[in-house]
Amino acid sequence: MQIPFQITALSIEKFSSLLEQSDAELQTIGARRMVADKRPGFPCRVSLVDAEPGEEVLLVPFTHHEVNNPYRSEGPIFVRVKAETAKLAVNEVPAMIRSRLLSIRGYDSAGMMLISEVLDGSELEEHLSRFFADAHVEYIHIHNARPGCYNCRVDRAGVGQD
Repeated sequence: MQIPFQITALSIEKFSSLLEQSDAELQTIGARRMVADKRPGFPCRVSLVDAEPGEEVLLVPFTHHEVNNPYRSEGPIFVRVKAETAKLAVNEVPAMIRSRLLSIRGYDSAGMMLISEVLDGSELEEHLSRFFADAHVEYIHIHNARPGCYNCRVDRAGVGQD
C-alpha cells in the first residue's frame, strides 16, 4: 500500500536577497554565480528542475537540516536565478529526482536519523511508503547519492512541512 506523500521544494524567498548581489558580495558568504554548461548537472532546489545550458545559477551553502543534534547538516545547493518555487501535487515526483541515484534519510520528530537507503530515483515511491510505514519517521530528506547534496523534503501528505 502506498502511503501518500508530499515533496516540498525550497522557497525562492529564502534566496531572493542573494539574486541581485554582486559576485564579490556572494563570495563573502561562500556562494558563487555560475552558468550551467550541461544538463543534467545543475539541479535547482527551488524549481526542482535541472538548469538548461547557458542558464545562470547560484551555488550557495545551505543549512537543510537545522536541528540541535549531530544530524544538523549544511551543504551546497544550486538555485536557478529565474526559478519559481515548485508546487507539486500529492505523490508527484519531479523528473529531476526520478532520474538520479538517490540517498534518502528518514528522521524522527527530534531530527535523529532512523533509516536510510540508496536507490534509483525510479524506485522512490516504494521506499517512501516503506519509510513512512514506521510511525516514528516524521519526515524524509532526499539527497543526490553521488555528490551527497540535499534535494528536498518529503512529508506524509496532509502533514505540515517546513
